Amino acid sequence: MLLAFDTATPFVTVALHDGEDVVAERRSEQLAPLIEAVLADAGVVRQDLTAIAVGVGPGPFTGLRVGLVTARTLAFVLDIPVYGVCSLDVLAVEAALGPAAIGRDFVVATDARRTEVYLASYDDEGRRLDGPEVLRPADAETDRPVVGEGAVLYPAAFPDRRGPELPSAGWLARVVAEELAELRDPEPLYLRRPDAIAPAAPKKVS
Repeated sequence: MLLAFDTATPFVTVALHDGEDVVAERRSEQLAPLIEAVLADAGVVRQDLTAIAVGVGPGPFTGLRVGLVTARTLAFVLDIPVYGVCSLDVLAVEAALGPAAIGRDFVVATDARRTEVYLASYDDEGRRLDGPEVLRPADAETDRPVVGEGAVLYPAAFPDRRGPELPSAGWLARVVAEELAELRDPEPLYLRRPDAIAPAAPKKVS
């Protein structure tokens, strides 16, 4: 049983994959209760898990930290492996291989706040060509199809809006189970420094 979750956006997504397909999936705003609900939906307990998949972002510092700490803690306690995947890659695989496959090169753009987007480009099979990077929408303007929340927020820069809008833990689970994208260490993919940083050491009084 593969437990998958992504906290790169405020809408947390959790799913369970039994080795053949996704057997349970939910979306909410709190990770821990969502994990318990998905396990209950599938009628399994934590000890039945054999691996964990986690989205590594890019995304807000706090959200990613919660997801990655949870993934590493569960993996340690249960003595099972944990696999990280770029959250943009998950969106891309669904866009390329899902029921509404785009069928050509496209871009994934997600909300980076501060009037910016996280951006990466992909081929028609969902393989990343370049990125991810942080850009202002005006600097990333394109006529190519654009997947992700960025196209919703900035339609002038991304007029050819396509789905999906948010990462799906179900597709994250499929990506890991079938190795459809690069598998990474469960470390956060930050593309800029967090908003909250430790204060500098006080200056010595002479």
